[in-house]
Amino acid sequence: QVQLRESGGGSVQAGGSLRLSCAASGGTTSSYCMGWFRQAPGKEREGVATINSYGATTYTNSVKGRFTISRDNAKNTLYLQMNSLKPDDTAMYYCAVAGGSCYSRYNYWGQGTQVTVSS
Repeated sequence: QVQLRESGGGSVQAGGSLRLSCAASGGTTSSYCMGWFRQAPGKEREGVATINSYGATTYTNSVKGRFTISRDNAKNTLYLQMNSLKPDDTAMYYCAVAGGSCYSRYNYWGQGTQVTVSS
């Protein structure tokens, strides 16, 4: 059973940067799509970015040009570099592993890391 642990969240001012990490254990994730999701209070969870096993990435429109998703298969770790942060980016951020491609169901989820951006 894959276990995911996020880290790197925190409080920053608008315009600042954070780098989130998601360390996987209990299994190898290199063959699967992985993604970052976020959920703000009172809002539905939304997909932020995905990266498939070939390294192809997708981003939700609101973070394009500001966030970068990457993965280090040797370390079994997923990253999200977040630059030019805005107050609207405030949310709990979760990483997840899909069952196969990025169109598959996400079967494993981390506990989340809080990101708070102040104006």
